[in-house]
Amino acid sequence: MTGRLRILIVDDHPIVRQGLKQTLADATDVGEIGEASNGQGALDLVRESDWDAVVLDIGLPGRGGIEILKDIKRARPHLPVLILSMHPEDQYAIRSVRAGAAGYLTKDAATEKLLEAIRKITAGGRFISDDLAERLAMELSLDVAGPPHESLSDREFEVLRLIASGLSVGDIADRLSLSVKTVSTYRARILEKMRMKNNAELMQYVLTNHLLG
Repeated sequence: MTGRLRILIVDDHPIVRQGLKQTLADATDVGEIGEASNGQGALDLVRESDWDAVVLDIGLPGRGGIEILKDIKRARPHLPVLILSMHPEDQYAIRSVRAGAAGYLTKDAATEKLLEAIRKITAGGRFISDDLAERLAMELSLDVAGPPHESLSDREFEVLRLIASGLSVGDIADRLSLSVKTVSTYRARILEKMRMKNNAELMQYVLTNHLLG
């Protein structure tokens, strides 16, 4: 890779995008910084231009950051994507790396670590904590069943967290831009996979396993 880095920032909050741009502004090895406020805008820019890295908010409205990450990797398999998240690493990091992310960074560490993370992933490395690297290695080396929630798809896991936060099926449908019927189907799958009977059991599980953050 030659020249200055071209970075695409994807976040639905203008203030966050501006803050990230300012964090990168003084770096001599960073050139153009593009912006997208949603998943479709990000995909359009990824397909239209060559970027050295994408900084992607996992909490995008609608389809969500992990689904967009998968789309980006299908469109540009070798484009490194850094997931930016307000959630602790133990909630979404493994799912993000499984889906193709080159790194995972919490928003409260972004000011200090963003440039370091971008430099590492654009050089072909991964930006993950030692703890996450160890957990990933254990997953690969040990053929053991993980906790029940790890059997859920990314969308099912998202719905599980929203159920546990007290939202109704209708509220979740609005939040995720899905139909009530689709959300009800996800709920049924979650109950089946986790061998639970109702929302109360799901909420207790989520709270016990600290999945809400």
